[in-house]
Amino acid sequence: MLRKAIIPILTFAVMAGAVLPARAIEDSAVSAPSAILMEADTGKILFERNAHEKRPCASITKVMTLLLVFEEMDAGRLGLDDMIVSSAHAASMGGSDIWLEEGETMTADDMIKATAVASANDAAVALAEHISGSEEAFVERMNKRAKALGMEDTTFKNCNGLDEEGHLTSAYDVALMSRELMKHRKIYDYTTIWLDYLRGGETQIVNTNKLLKTYKGITGLKTGTTDDAGCCMAASAERDGMTLVGVVLGCSSGKERFADAAALLDYGFANYSVKELKLPESFPGSIEIKSGMEKELPLSCDINAHAVVEKASADEANAEIKLPDEAEAPIEKGEKLGSVEYSVGGENLSFPITAAKGVEKTSFPLILGSLWDSMVRL
Repeated sequence: MLRKAIIPILTFAVMAGAVLPARAIEDSAVSAPSAILMEADTGKILFERNAHEKRPCASITKVMTLLLVFEEMDAGRLGLDDMIVSSAHAASMGGSDIWLEEGETMTADDMIKATAVASANDAAVALAEHISGSEEAFVERMNKRAKALGMEDTTFKNCNGLDEEGHLTSAYDVALMSRELMKHRKIYDYTTIWLDYLRGGETQIVNTNKLLKTYKGITGLKTGTTDDAGCCMAASAERDGMTLVGVVLGCSSGKERFADAAALLDYGFANYSVKELKLPESFPGSIEIKSGMEKELPLSCDINAHAVVEKASADEANAEIKLPDEAEAPIEKGEKLGSVEYSVGGENLSFPITAAKGVEKTSFPLILGSLWDSMVRL
């Protein structure tokens, strides 16, 4: 017999009278031709417009460059104090830069700061060459990582986002790589800097993200502007335990870009919240065992998840425990015996119930051995 129990776990906000849906964002509030708003922890899409349309993204490209840099540091192959030498190729970059000269050295920390804060094209190339030997080899890694993240709309041609034929991505793909970079919390040490200095104070850098001065909870993430891409932005912010990333591509001006990004984030924070899912209090700690050397087996269910819900919703987060009354030996540790099924905010989430340890099937030699052990202990 299958044991089932449906338990309301969390009751969300109930509005007086009729329950209202999330307030729709007006088309006029976001002028960007391509945009998306995503909750970073779950990846749930809260708003999208032409989110898979392939477009250039300018210096938002550096989100992937920085992701690979931070993964190199996690792997122990790059340290913040490592000295990076600028090549002639790196020094030749135009657009936003910190005027690196061929042979000039800076710490990785300063190169990252220049890339994240000032959107320095030369610093991004210097980092890429240090890690992979050449920008071309690094770009190969960028495309490989993009594919691993499911970025099907993306092809990188360089590491800094300068206009180049075929260098394309989409708002959805930018959101994917942004949320991956945001898992490296140290990136915020750079993306929240408003003003800083390089070369011992000789070079001042100012963040290209103007929302740092105006938007509550802003944490980053990257801007970009070129003739082909227009004004673009991946904006990240945190409030009340929820992290959002809003992406706008192809805006006609910087002012429009920041207004669009702020409108997306405002919509998300005003209409949605994150609820933590926990193990139901009625979760059975064990299950009866048939034909086993033990009568009961302890159970395990690891629930570490969150659900994004509309603030105006009257829905409950219901947990359904699916578990038989008994299980038959032999059972291996970690074997799935059932599941806890959550239904919340129109989504269904399943978590396996597993055996916390193994149980052998009853046999005469095992029984005899158990009796002998008992006699010895006496």
